[in-house]
Amino acid sequence: MDDTTPYDALIVGGGPAGLSAALNLGRSLMRVLLVDADRPRNAATMNSHGFLTRDGVPPYELRRLARAELDAYPDVEVRSRVRVLSLRREGDGFVAALGRREPTETVTARRVMLATGLRETLPDVPNLRGFYGMSLFSCTACDAWELQGRRLALIGETPDLADRARLIAHWTRSLTVFTNGSDAVTTAQETELLATGVAVRRARIAELVGDRGRIEAVRLDDGTTIPVEGGFVRPEWSSDLSFLHETAPAIDGHGLIVVDRGGRTDVAGLYAAGDATVPGPQQLIVAAGAGAQAARTIVRDAVGVVFAH
Repeated sequence: MDDTTPYDALIVGGGPAGLSAALNLGRSLMRVLLVDADRPRNAATMNSHGFLTRDGVPPYELRRLARAELDAYPDVEVRSRVRVLSLRREGDGFVAALGRREPTETVTARRVMLATGLRETLPDVPNLRGFYGMSLFSCTACDAWELQGRRLALIGETPDLADRARLIAHWTRSLTVFTNGSDAVTTAQETELLATGVAVRRARIAELVGDRGRIEAVRLDDGTTIPVEGGFVRPEWSSDLSFLHETAPAIDGHGLIVVDRGGRTDVAGLYAAGDATVPGPQQLIVAAGAGAQAARTIVRDAVGVVFAH
């Protein structure tokens, strides 16, 4: 093989889904290129949870361990701090332009897997970033265990806020929902939440009170201060799929990539896994499993084998 030989698979994104796919494709004798911009959504998180054998390990350490494992497979290549800037069909494969801000190289691949993850926008709350990932989190399955039984806050401005409150209330009997001046919680929903012991505060948040990442209270514009000991934030998530304008797969109403059970998009040869796919943000272990599933599908499609299960 030389530089003009197409890769069997190009993986866009080096999170759990992309790394898991690279590992499984490497073990299937495929020549793989993984391109990663190195801007993980969970960069603010101190520890990962719920990943079997790695519960409590920092996210960066999970990525380091995964990349070290990939070193054992000579046909798996990883390029960091590089982005896929465009992707187009050519013949039976794809041509991708790589670079940081401007294209500096093109590569060809027979198949492409998207594992781009999501970007998140936090509610417009002063100094929220100072607590995010240390005492305020976004994933209940990942972090609610450590906060069980405490006085918790839920901060958000999205229509699903009441449903998230019902879920978080499973871990605590003291929960206050802060809508930050929005109408995210309807009057009927507020009545239902109050009946279960969940309070709703509608005033805008003036500031979060605490020290060294540990939140102690939420101070509102109306002068009220609510003591809390931790909590959750509901970010808004979005996908940056602009590089796919020439090879656009189907997306749902939330901007997530639609895939079948094997990770196939509606574009032949284009696959996707992880947070950027329906239904959206997942635990790390779920994303890794989706990456492994997509890798298996790529191998089966490559050799023309179809199984019922």
